[in-house]
Amino acid sequence: MKKMRDLSNTERKRRYWNLRALFLVFSISSLLIFFSCARMGTPDGGWYDETPPRVLHSTPGDRETNVTSRKVNIYFDEYIKVADASQNVIVSPPQMEMPDIKVKGKRLVVELKDSLKPNTTYTIDFSDAITDFNEDNPLGNYTYTFSTGSEIDTMEVSGVVINASNLEPIKSILVGLYDDLSDSAFRTKPLLRVARTDANGHFCIKGVASGEYRVYALQDADDNYQFSQKSEMLAYSHNTYQPSAKLDVRQDTIWHDALHIDSIAQVSYMHYFPDDIVLLAFQEEQTNRYLLKTERKDPDRINIFFSYGHKELPVIRGLNFAADDAFIIESSTKKDSLTYWLRDTTLIHQDTLRFAMDYWMTDTLGQLVMQTDTIEALAKTPYAKRLKADQKAFEEWQKEQEKKKKREEPYDSIYPVKPLEPQYQIAQSMDPDRSIFIEIPSPLAKLDTAAIHLYSMIDSLWYRTPFVFQQQDSVLRRYEVFADWQPGREYSFEVDSAAFVDIYGLASKEYKQGIKVKTLDEYSSLLLHLSGTQDSNIVVQLLDKADKVVKHVKGDKDGTAQFFYLAPGTYYLRAFADRNGNGVWDTGNYEADQQPEDVYYYPGTIEAKAKWDLTQSWNLTAVPRNRQKPGALIKQKTDKKRTVTNRNAERAAQLGIQYIPKK
Repeated sequence: MKKMRDLSNTERKRRYWNLRALFLVFSISSLLIFFSCARMGTPDGGWYDETPPRVLHSTPGDRETNVTSRKVNIYFDEYIKVADASQNVIVSPPQMEMPDIKVKGKRLVVELKDSLKPNTTYTIDFSDAITDFNEDNPLGNYTYTFSTGSEIDTMEVSGVVINASNLEPIKSILVGLYDDLSDSAFRTKPLLRVARTDANGHFCIKGVASGEYRVYALQDADDNYQFSQKSEMLAYSHNTYQPSAKLDVRQDTIWHDALHIDSIAQVSYMHYFPDDIVLLAFQEEQTNRYLLKTERKDPDRINIFFSYGHKELPVIRGLNFAADDAFIIESSTKKDSLTYWLRDTTLIHQDTLRFAMDYWMTDTLGQLVMQTDTIEALAKTPYAKRLKADQKAFEEWQKEQEKKKKREEPYDSIYPVKPLEPQYQIAQSMDPDRSIFIEIPSPLAKLDTAAIHLYSMIDSLWYRTPFVFQQQDSVLRRYEVFADWQPGREYSFEVDSAAFVDIYGLASKEYKQGIKVKTLDEYSSLLLHLSGTQDSNIVVQLLDKADKVVKHVKGDKDGTAQFFYLAPGTYYLRAFADRNGNGVWDTGNYEADQQPEDVYYYPGTIEAKAKWDLTQSWNLTAVPRNRQKPGALIKQKTDKKRTVTNRNAERAAQLGIQYIPKK
């Protein structure tokens, strides 16, 4: 072969372009091969994996007896993962020290830290937390079982836990058994076997031995598996249960796809009882009393907040001011929130008020003892800053008046005093059973009821109308106006100037508001016939779509309850047995063996239409409590169940071919 330098220029060019062409062909071929190989990994290159992981074997073996090892290895046919093991995996009997749960490729390792109990069945319930690594195909509800004795206990106990106050299903609350039937067991011993509720409030306790048990629910705040804090939600019952089982048959529907049923099979299974336990969970009233905080957001008042009220208000002794007769005290209904209004403007201008406060608090033994704290109440905005803001406002007002004077417009020569501004809660279009409410921004020094007027129009003429003006439920600054409102009539509510004067000398301005009371043709009424309970004091609440109370009435002795002036719309009903007659729902107390007051929901809806009078019978106990609350009101929604994604069916539809899933 001739060397390149010995060739002619024409020959060298020909060979050069041949080499370029060969390189180009090689490059294109390589790219085609590369993209062809890459295409194999895309959905167009094959079907998705829709096969859930499968357990190959385990050590110790599933359902093995006489086990002594605290370490469990479960082997799968593919790589797996476990979703939120701390919440989804439940070991029973309960473990005081959290088990160590790890995934190592195709192996799941569970190491128990507590010592094994003799002659005990252990269950590790994974629920549906185990899926394959790539496609999240769920293994399904999987429970691994072993025994340290010679037998495996196979009984199950199941039911639901709902909130006693509103019948909402409670998610992730602990449910457990005791074979010790005494009331003290719940406070002194950890639960014997446990499970955790799902989003529907359902629980299933597995690996139960034959015997007699009591069932409890507990929102375990300190992980000791017993009721030890008042803040822990709980449920209990004096009923005892003896687990049993029988062979039963159920129908299993096999779906061909999302819309078509392949077949319905009759499947034999072991039915465990009891399976219908309903536990009503509640949280005890938090009676431990301690100081939460003090604040002085506004310079004219000091706010003091306690965890719980007490009939004796705190005693305040001023350290840099005279506290005698320095305050007007405003208290919440439960006396857990107090507002100390400063009477003297000199104290209002003082940025820091130091005082000693004597009050009752709960000690570590749960006893009320007298506590003394020294408190510094600092105004959020210093007096100098407030004074500067007032001066700036005054100067701006002066400039505005000077401008008006130069333009020969009416102007003021005296700086206006800020008026007292009551908040009037009046609807221009009012229901006949409503009232007028007035909230004053600060405590009153003077209230002139003669300066408050109500007029009604009769035959085009205005007449004075009687009314009742009173403080609302002993609340310091809120007032209510009652009147015999006549449907379809027009009214005028009027207040003269200076009808209200507060402790700082601020006076209210004139006020006038027209009112039109709706006609009876705009309403419906509802008469309820109640039955199904021996409780004589029943309070019935009319609810909106958000589960909020619209109206409430007390049931009559004859078992009826009636609502008037219902605006057209969709309503729901709730009732509770008011055992102590205080008009509000009361929670339970375990120490006093007091269950919360019974709550009921009407399972359907009430459709109110204008000009319609409705009559409805309601047996409060005809439907089990856990099935009473209408689905539209339930806020705790069902968890999305882990299922096979079924993407192969979608892919087959896109390709226009039939896909037959593996059986």
